[in-house]
Amino acid sequence: MSDVSSRISGIVGDSDVVLFMKGTPLFPQCGFSSRAVAILDHCGVAYESVDVLQDMEVRQGIKAFSDWPTIPQLYVKGEFVGGSDIMMEMFEAGELQQLMNEKQVAKAEG
Repeated sequence: MSDVSSRISGIVGDSDVVLFMKGTPLFPQCGFSSRAVAILDHCGVAYESVDVLQDMEVRQGIKAFSDWPTIPQLYVKGEFVGGSDIMMEMFEAGELQQLMNEKQVAKAEG
């Protein structure tokens, strides 16, 4: 396993929900990342984010790690869920909220 792959694996394993995105939840740098943040916020779950624009190794490495070509990417309890389109489809069908409940993901504080 390469250094970047093991770093990504650690990040994914350390938190229940991780969003690899462009920018930050407060300042997303693309529309897809913005939509992904809005979906997670609406679900009311606690999540970590990784700004791939700050780390080119992670930006390229995450694509190989998940075998998924685009960013953002959502992981729940270590499993790759998908990008913003898949998140939106799951959210609209009630499946994303159900997944969060089934995986017993912590609610956001506040």
